[in-house]
Amino acid sequence: MLQEIELLTFIEILQSYHLTALQWIAICFAVFLLGLSKSGIKGIGIIIVIILAFVFGEKASTGILLPMLIAADIFAVVYYNRHTQWVYIKKLLPWMVVGVLVGVWIGNDVSEVVFKRIMALIIIGSVLIMVYTENKKSLVLPKHIAFSSTAGFLAGFTTMIGNLAGPISNIYFLATRLPKNEFIGTAAWLFFIINVFKLPFHFFVWHTVTTETLILNTTLISVVLLGFFIGASIVKLISNLNYRRFILIVTALGGILMLFG
Repeated sequence: MLQEIELLTFIEILQSYHLTALQWIAICFAVFLLGLSKSGIKGIGIIIVIILAFVFGEKASTGILLPMLIAADIFAVVYYNRHTQWVYIKKLLPWMVVGVLVGVWIGNDVSEVVFKRIMALIIIGSVLIMVYTENKKSLVLPKHIAFSSTAGFLAGFTTMIGNLAGPISNIYFLATRLPKNEFIGTAAWLFFIINVFKLPFHFFVWHTVTTETLILNTTLISVVLLGFFIGASIVKLISNLNYRRFILIVTALGGILMLFG
């Protein structure tokens, strides 16, 4: 009897979202892309954010997305753990924490439109700089503390405001010229740590993560897992050079989409 009551409550909570069949399809597609993204197919995060924001609203969608990000981070950490380069995490993480705290403080006062436009210009400008310097193979920029601190702060701020840190971290790791698996493994641990750090703020400050959103999350974890393992199989087939090119192109497209979206 207790199990029947719990099942009815579970179904009632899902029904309270009043989602249409088309919206469920869109959500599952976004979550499948999340699995692909965390497997190493970077640069598609903006599509996930846009889809979920369209269905749930921009701020509410951040709380719905965060637990699924953490679940996908766990898959990525387990799968790519041996490739992690902790030296880069130590450089970025303190500045990301500062960025998250600033995001919590002023997040409610930031216009979504202005925020997205500024971020888009930063992303597109960063990609252009990366393309220009790609053939020079210089490591001066990524080794400079100003570069790592700026990238870390922006990544922390943007991940708190709208789960949009992916493009910033992509630019940083491309600049450091990390090989494919090291890129993915290092990013996996970095975002697992920072996403867990963000969770209490979504619970107790913004109230965007609730029992109801967590129940919705549980119905979607299998889709995340499916996307992750399909993505991991695809990543194995991509060379380091083509992987760098792919990330640059998709990150640039994401910035353009954000600018005009």
